[in-house]
Amino acid sequence: MAEVYDVLIVGGGPAGLTAGLYASRSRLKTLLVERGLFGGQITSADRVENFPGFPQGITGPELGERMHQQATLYGLETQVAEVTGVEIADDLKRVDSDHGSFRGRALVIASGSQHRKLGVPGEEELAGRGVSYCATCDAPFFQGREVAVVGGGDVALAEALYLARFASRVHIIHRRREFRASAILQEQVRALPRMDLHLEKVVTEVLGQEKVQGLRLKGVARGEEGQLAVAGVFVAIGLEPNTAFLGRWLPLTPTGHIVTNSLMETPVPGVLASGDVRQDSARQAITAAGDGATAALSALGYLRSQGR
Repeated sequence: MAEVYDVLIVGGGPAGLTAGLYASRSRLKTLLVERGLFGGQITSADRVENFPGFPQGITGPELGERMHQQATLYGLETQVAEVTGVEIADDLKRVDSDHGSFRGRALVIASGSQHRKLGVPGEEELAGRGVSYCATCDAPFFQGREVAVVGGGDVALAEALYLARFASRVHIIHRRREFRASAILQEQVRALPRMDLHLEKVVTEVLGQEKVQGLRLKGVARGEEGQLAVAGVFVAIGLEPNTAFLGRWLPLTPTGHIVTNSLMETPVPGVLASGDVRQDSARQAITAAGDGATAALSALGYLRSQGR
């Protein structure tokens, strides 16, 4: 029979790794299951300048690696696997994956989120051939070429600023009249002469056969249509929670997020949620880490209440 862990954690971003750090320091036998890179979405950030303790900033991959190293220092076990489902009983929780199943007495869901798609013709067909969701991953491929960024939040403008190091011109397409990004990012974008702003516009089609050659745009107010010639398009219109694997076991909001209280407790005893995957998350690495710490402490309290 497979061993039983005190705590199972799904997701290896800041929330999951911090939960693992706190749980393992509490001498709870803990396993964290992550499908990709440890650090989660933060590993795609070229520079993280708002995480305490790094006044000069730190790269996203380095921050993720440091978090992983610190968490495993105290005995946290990790497994790289794709979680496919969960099974929840009163005393045991089971996590199924493409690398087998794992059982635990408490479960922390920290599965994060994934990039939201435009959902327009040409996007799926040209993914990886000019359509990208990560500027720090793909910007060097567009040296000296024109590209577009779709979105108006912090991530979109940060992507645009990074792309400006490589591209000859960066077009920012946003469906609203004003950006939602922080004032400092807006100031930086507007100060660069190679930035073109296309406000109150939406993308209706990604154009190209073997690779991206342009975009079809439509005005939000008057419906006017036009085309924009670009070699690449970087989509940054938000994130969707990774909760499909939960099935019927937890109630979700209409957007697919998990409902928790301030202690990260879900309506199911012994099941906690933390980070981007939960309702009302601030979607920041530092708040996700705080969520993870709270979830681990709540898991410890639950286990003690069960006589563990």
